[in-house]
Amino acid sequence: MADDLVNSFKHGPDEQGRFGIYGGRFVSETLMPLILDLEAEYERAKTDADFWAEMDDLWTHYVGRPSPLYHAERLSDHLGGAKIYMKRDELNHTGAHKINNVLGQILLARRMGKTRIIAETGAGQHGVATATVCARFGLKCVVYMGAHDVERQAPNVFRMRLLGAEVVPVTSGRGTLKDAMNDALRDWVTNVRDTFYCIGTVAGPHPYPAMVRDFQSIIGKEAREQIMAREGRLPDTIIAAIGGGSNAMGLFFPFLDDASVRIIGVEAGGRGVDDRMEHCASLLGGRAGVLHGNRTYLLQDQEGQILEGHSISAGLDYPGIGPEHAWLKDVGRAEYVAITDAEALGAFQLCCQTEGIIPALEPSHALAHVMKIAPDLPADHLIVMNMCGRGDKDIFAVAKHLGVDIKA
Repeated sequence: MADDLVNSFKHGPDEQGRFGIYGGRFVSETLMPLILDLEAEYERAKTDADFWAEMDDLWTHYVGRPSPLYHAERLSDHLGGAKIYMKRDELNHTGAHKINNVLGQILLARRMGKTRIIAETGAGQHGVATATVCARFGLKCVVYMGAHDVERQAPNVFRMRLLGAEVVPVTSGRGTLKDAMNDALRDWVTNVRDTFYCIGTVAGPHPYPAMVRDFQSIIGKEAREQIMAREGRLPDTIIAAIGGGSNAMGLFFPFLDDASVRIIGVEAGGRGVDDRMEHCASLLGGRAGVLHGNRTYLLQDQEGQILEGHSISAGLDYPGIGPEHAWLKDVGRAEYVAITDAEALGAFQLCCQTEGIIPALEPSHALAHVMKIAPDLPADHLIVMNMCGRGDKDIFAVAKHLGVDIKA
């Protein structure tokens, strides 16, 4: 499986780490040697059979891959029209796609002799995955998390601490993912000798966007093989939610050369995509700028100040997007739409009631768009959506929004 993934990498950044005008490496001089060391180590690892053998073993026996490709029969019947499949990455160990990438990065950290791992997290799933793998290998783990997200994702905060991680609430800004990433970068600058920064999405300075995408591409590679086995052909449409964009790039990447496959990314529309910026739809409501070491689409004012944005989903509450998504939008290979908080809540409930699957709020956005388009498509139209996380972490937040008082 890993050999096939390496051989399938046909798209990638140029030597400056750019996808068109996006991406790149905008970091301090202190961090540049660390970034270059990481890039060199990853280039070595990509052609190292022992590295991929260890990844394959952990994906299979620790994560539980391959994740199933599930025909959502009752949901398909309820909506009418297209035949809907769910790529069940919420069944991975830790409950989301994040561990696919974390395993790869921490194996690289160990090869580089790093003993302290730092990470940022929004919904907490990347933090949980990082704390999990650090526990597996006996590494010190520090997770930065916005204070607002600490409050609305209390179950994941407890899980991280159970796993031995130090969780640092970030009170600057609005206390969300952007602010957590800011503090993680400050930590890295201060502790360059023993620390490895495990970024959770396809953003940040090169090589992170391409490297994280490569590790997450296991999702699309499996989905491609599974839909061929079940239906004898490729899907007509693939759909995934987008915050920074790692689960989406993981699904999209192995299909980029297949012109017959429609690719749709679903951003967080919050309370509606308008000038109030009460959303986190960077591609639909933002413009190009530089944040967290890369050039991409950002929510910003006329003076270039980054705006906070809003989403019901902590994992989508980020005012930027991975640079490869920015490039895919500009060249027209992928379409990007927005789903509101209310629409995501409706999809969350429908999935629970028709399929017995409690989704995270992140993939609930993707599912809400499936609900919009499936009824108008023919019965032989195949949709594959990425169910990238399970909803355990969101139960209290959803209950609050639905006006239900439950006790932790």
